Amino acid sequence: MSNVQSLERALTLLNVLSEYPDGIQITRLSEQVGLSKSTTHRLLATLLAMNYVVKDEETEKYKLGLQLLYLSRHILNSLDVIRIAKPFLEKLAQDVNETVHLCIEDNGEVMYIDKIESNQTIRMYSRIGSRAPMYCTGVGKILLSGMNPETYENVVSQIEFVAKTPKTITSKEALAEEVEAVKKQGYALDNIENEEDIRCIAAPIFDYQGKVIASFSTSGPSNRITMERVHDELIGKMRETSLSISRQLGYRG
Repeated sequence: MSNVQSLERALTLLNVLSEYPDGIQITRLSEQVGLSKSTTHRLLATLLAMNYVVKDEETEKYKLGLQLLYLSRHILNSLDVIRIAKPFLEKLAQDVNETVHLCIEDNGEVMYIDKIESNQTIRMYSRIGSRAPMYCTGVGKILLSGMNPETYENVVSQIEFVAKTPKTITSKEALAEEVEAVKKQGYALDNIENEEDIRCIAAPIFDYQGKVIASFSTSGPSNRITMERVHDELIGKMRETSLSISRQLGYRG
Protein backbone atom coordinates (compact mmCIF):
# COMPACT_ATOMS: atom_id res chain seq x y z
CA MET A 1 0.00 0.00 0.00
CA SER A 2 1.54 3.35 -1.03
CA ASN A 3 1.85 6.21 1.42
CA VAL A 4 -0.60 8.32 -0.60
CA GLN A 5 -3.11 5.47 -0.70
CA SER A 6 -2.71 4.91 3.04
CA LEU A 7 -3.34 8.59 3.67
CA GLU A 8 -6.41 8.61 1.47
CA ARG A 9 -7.81 5.56 3.22
CA ALA A 10 -7.09 6.96 6.68
CA LEU A 11 -8.89 10.20 5.81
CA THR A 12 -11.81 8.19 4.45
CA LEU A 13 -12.00 6.39 7.81
CA LEU A 14 -12.12 9.72 9.62
CA ASN A 15 -14.88 10.98 7.32
CA VAL A 16 -17.00 7.90 8.01
CA LEU A 17 -16.32 8.03 11.76
CA SER A 18 -17.55 11.63 11.80
CA GLU A 19 -21.00 10.29 10.92
CA TYR A 20 -21.03 8.06 14.03
CA PRO A 21 -20.59 10.27 17.13
CA ASP A 22 -21.41 7.30 19.38
CA GLY A 23 -18.88 5.08 17.62
CA ILE A 24 -18.92 2.19 15.19
CA GLN A 25 -17.47 -1.32 15.39
CA ILE A 26 -14.64 -2.30 13.09
CA THR A 27 -16.60 -4.87 11.09
CA ARG A 28 -19.22 -2.36 10.06
CA LEU A 29 -16.60 0.36 9.55
CA SER A 30 -14.60 -1.82 7.17
CA GLU A 31 -17.78 -2.49 5.20
CA GLN A 32 -18.57 1.22 5.03
CA VAL A 33 -15.16 2.12 3.59
CA GLY A 34 -14.82 -0.97 1.40
CA LEU A 35 -11.62 -2.25 3.00
CA SER A 36 -10.67 -5.55 4.57
CA LYS A 37 -10.93 -5.82 8.32
CA SER A 38 -7.17 -6.31 8.63
CA THR A 39 -6.40 -3.18 6.58
CA THR A 40 -8.94 -1.15 8.55
CA HIS A 41 -7.45 -2.40 11.82
CA ARG A 42 -3.93 -1.43 10.72
CA LEU A 43 -5.03 2.10 9.79
CA LEU A 44 -7.01 2.49 13.00
CA ALA A 45 -3.98 1.44 15.05
CA THR A 46 -2.01 4.39 13.67
CA LEU A 47 -4.90 6.79 14.17
CA LEU A 48 -5.36 5.53 17.73
CA ALA A 49 -1.69 6.05 18.52
CA MET A 50 -1.95 9.68 17.35
CA ASN A 51 -5.27 10.30 19.19
CA TYR A 52 -7.22 10.96 15.99
CA VAL A 53 -9.40 8.00 16.95
CA VAL A 54 -10.36 6.53 20.32
CA LYS A 55 -11.76 3.09 21.13
CA ASP A 56 -14.37 2.20 23.74
CA GLU A 57 -13.04 -1.05 25.19
CA GLU A 58 -16.46 -2.13 26.47
CA THR A 59 -18.40 -1.73 23.22
CA GLU A 60 -15.34 -2.08 20.95
CA LYS A 61 -16.58 0.90 19.00
CA TYR A 62 -14.28 3.49 17.41
CA LYS A 63 -14.98 7.22 17.27
CA LEU A 64 -13.15 10.45 16.55
CA GLY A 65 -10.51 11.60 19.04
CA LEU A 66 -9.72 15.01 20.46
CA GLN A 67 -6.68 15.55 18.25
CA LEU A 68 -9.04 16.68 15.50
CA LEU A 69 -10.44 19.35 17.80
CA TYR A 70 -6.88 20.49 18.52
CA LEU A 71 -6.17 20.81 14.79
CA SER A 72 -9.31 22.85 14.22
CA ARG A 73 -8.79 25.20 17.17
CA HIS A 74 -7.54 28.14 15.07
CA ILE A 75 -10.33 27.76 12.53
CA LEU A 76 -12.97 27.58 15.27
CA ASN A 77 -11.47 30.56 17.08
CA SER A 78 -11.32 32.59 13.88
CA LEU A 79 -14.92 31.86 12.97
CA ASP A 80 -16.10 32.71 16.48
CA VAL A 81 -14.14 35.96 16.53
CA ILE A 82 -15.54 37.01 13.14
CA ARG A 83 -19.12 36.38 14.25
CA ILE A 84 -18.77 38.11 17.61
CA ALA A 85 -16.68 41.05 16.40
CA LYS A 86 -18.74 41.80 13.28
CA PRO A 87 -21.43 44.10 14.76
CA PHE A 88 -18.87 46.05 16.80
CA LEU A 89 -16.56 46.50 13.84
CA GLU A 90 -19.46 47.55 11.63
CA LYS A 91 -20.41 50.19 14.19
CA LEU A 92 -16.80 51.39 14.38
CA ALA A 93 -16.55 51.62 10.57
CA GLN A 94 -19.81 53.58 10.48
CA ASP A 95 -18.71 55.93 13.27
CA VAL A 96 -15.33 56.79 11.76
CA ASN A 97 -16.24 56.16 8.09
CA GLU A 98 -12.95 54.40 7.41
CA THR A 99 -12.03 50.84 6.43
CA VAL A 100 -11.83 48.38 9.32
CA HIS A 101 -9.92 45.08 9.17
CA LEU A 102 -9.98 42.05 11.46
CA CYS A 103 -6.80 39.97 11.55
CA ILE A 104 -5.12 36.98 13.15
CA GLU A 105 -1.57 35.64 13.13
CA ASP A 106 -0.88 32.71 10.84
CA ASN A 107 2.58 31.22 10.36
CA GLY A 108 4.33 34.42 11.40
CA GLU A 109 2.24 36.69 9.19
CA VAL A 110 -0.88 38.80 9.52
CA MET A 111 -3.94 37.28 7.87
CA TYR A 112 -7.00 39.41 7.10
CA ILE A 113 -10.12 37.46 8.06
CA ASP A 114 -12.77 40.18 7.76
CA LYS A 115 -13.14 43.65 6.28
CA ILE A 116 -15.74 46.40 6.57
CA GLU A 117 -15.52 49.05 3.87
CA SER A 118 -16.03 52.76 4.36
CA ASN A 119 -18.19 55.02 2.21
CA GLN A 120 -15.17 57.08 1.22
CA THR A 121 -14.33 57.60 -2.45
CA ILE A 122 -10.70 56.65 -1.81
CA ARG A 123 -10.68 53.21 -0.17
CA MET A 124 -8.16 50.67 1.04
CA TYR A 125 -7.14 48.02 -1.47
CA SER A 126 -7.22 44.80 0.51
CA ARG A 127 -9.14 41.55 0.60
CA ILE A 128 -10.09 38.83 3.05
CA GLY A 129 -7.51 36.04 3.06
CA SER A 130 -4.61 38.29 2.08
CA ARG A 131 -1.48 38.49 4.20
CA ALA A 132 0.86 41.21 5.43
CA PRO A 133 4.10 41.43 7.41
CA MET A 134 3.91 41.76 11.18
CA TYR A 135 6.74 44.23 11.74
CA CYS A 136 5.31 47.12 9.70
CA THR A 137 1.57 46.84 10.34
CA GLY A 138 -0.40 48.01 13.35
CA VAL A 139 -2.30 44.72 13.56
CA GLY A 140 0.97 42.81 13.36
CA LYS A 141 2.51 44.77 16.23
CA ILE A 142 -0.57 44.09 18.35
CA LEU A 143 -0.35 40.35 17.64
CA LEU A 144 3.37 40.35 18.44
CA SER A 145 2.69 42.17 21.72
CA GLY A 146 0.46 39.32 22.87
CA MET A 147 2.97 36.53 22.27
CA ASN A 148 4.93 34.78 24.99
CA PRO A 149 8.72 35.40 24.79
CA GLU A 150 9.51 32.07 23.13
CA THR A 151 6.88 32.46 20.41
CA TYR A 152 7.85 36.09 19.87
CA GLU A 153 11.52 35.21 19.37
CA ASN A 154 10.64 32.39 17.00
CA VAL A 155 8.42 34.63 14.87
CA VAL A 156 10.76 37.63 14.84
CA SER A 157 13.78 35.47 13.97
CA GLN A 158 12.03 34.56 10.70
CA ILE A 159 11.32 38.18 9.70
CA GLU A 160 13.18 39.65 6.76
CA PHE A 161 13.12 43.37 7.49
CA VAL A 162 12.44 45.28 4.27
CA ALA A 163 12.05 49.05 4.12
CA LYS A 164 8.66 49.41 2.45
CA THR A 165 8.64 53.17 3.11
CA PRO A 166 11.15 55.59 4.69
CA LYS A 167 9.33 55.06 8.02
CA THR A 168 9.46 51.25 8.10
CA ILE A 169 11.05 49.55 11.11
CA THR A 170 14.12 47.74 9.81
CA SER A 171 15.68 46.04 12.83
CA LYS A 172 14.79 43.51 15.50
CA GLU A 173 15.86 45.98 18.20
CA ALA A 174 13.62 48.78 16.93
CA LEU A 175 10.71 46.37 16.63
CA ALA A 176 11.19 45.16 20.22
CA GLU A 177 11.13 48.76 21.45
CA GLU A 178 7.95 49.43 19.48
CA VAL A 179 6.22 46.29 20.75
CA GLU A 180 7.01 47.24 24.37
CA ALA A 181 5.37 50.60 23.77
CA VAL A 182 2.33 48.86 22.28
CA LYS A 183 1.96 46.73 25.41
CA LYS A 184 1.89 49.84 27.61
CA GLN A 185 -0.43 51.99 25.49
CA GLY A 186 -2.87 49.30 24.36
CA TYR A 187 -2.86 50.24 20.68
CA ALA A 188 -0.42 50.22 17.76
CA LEU A 189 0.21 52.40 14.76
CA ASP A 190 1.27 51.68 11.23
CA ASN A 191 2.54 55.21 10.77
CA ILE A 192 2.93 55.09 6.98
CA GLU A 193 5.26 52.08 7.41
CA ASN A 194 3.70 49.47 5.12
CA GLU A 195 2.29 51.63 2.32
CA GLU A 196 2.99 55.19 1.28
CA ASP A 197 0.37 57.67 2.51
CA ILE A 198 -1.59 55.02 4.47
CA ARG A 199 -1.87 55.24 8.26
CA CYS A 200 -3.54 52.64 10.51
CA ILE A 201 -4.34 52.33 14.17
CA ALA A 202 -4.86 48.85 15.62
CA ALA A 203 -6.11 47.38 18.89
CA PRO A 204 -6.22 43.89 20.43
CA ILE A 205 -9.02 41.40 21.00
CA PHE A 206 -8.60 39.32 24.16
CA ASP A 207 -10.12 35.96 25.01
CA TYR A 208 -11.38 34.85 28.44
CA GLN A 209 -7.81 34.06 29.53
CA GLY A 210 -6.59 37.54 28.66
CA LYS A 211 -4.70 36.29 25.62
CA VAL A 212 -4.53 38.36 22.43
CA ILE A 213 -6.27 36.19 19.83
CA ALA A 214 -6.90 38.78 17.12
CA SER A 215 -6.41 42.40 16.19
CA PHE A 216 -8.44 44.96 14.29
CA SER A 217 -7.51 48.23 12.65
CA THR A 218 -8.91 51.44 11.26
CA SER A 219 -7.08 52.42 8.08
CA GLY A 220 -7.09 55.21 5.56
CA PRO A 221 -5.08 57.85 3.74
CA SER A 222 -2.82 59.80 6.06
CA ASN A 223 -4.56 63.06 5.13
CA ARG A 224 -7.74 61.62 6.71
CA ILE A 225 -6.12 59.50 9.45
CA THR A 226 -4.04 62.36 10.78
CA MET A 227 -2.09 62.06 14.03
CA GLU A 228 -4.34 64.73 15.49
CA ARG A 229 -7.39 62.59 14.66
CA VAL A 230 -5.66 59.52 16.07
CA HIS A 231 -5.20 61.19 19.45
CA ASP A 232 -8.44 63.17 19.55
CA GLU A 233 -10.83 60.46 18.33
CA LEU A 234 -9.51 57.12 17.19
CA ILE A 235 -7.57 55.91 20.24
CA GLY A 236 -10.70 56.24 22.37
CA LYS A 237 -12.96 54.51 19.84
CA MET A 238 -10.46 51.68 19.28
CA ARG A 239 -10.09 51.03 23.01
CA GLU A 240 -13.85 51.07 23.50
CA THR A 241 -14.38 48.62 20.62
CA SER A 242 -11.55 46.40 21.84
CA LEU A 243 -13.09 46.09 25.28
CA SER A 244 -16.61 45.52 23.93
CA ILE A 245 -15.54 42.63 21.69
CA SER A 246 -13.25 41.11 24.31
CA ARG A 247 -16.01 41.19 26.93
CA GLN A 248 -18.16 39.11 24.57
CA LEU A 249 -15.37 36.53 24.53
CA GLY A 250 -15.26 36.32 28.32
CA TYR A 251 -12.47 38.82 28.97
CA ARG A 252 -12.58 40.30 32.46
CA GLY A 253 -9.41 42.37 32.52
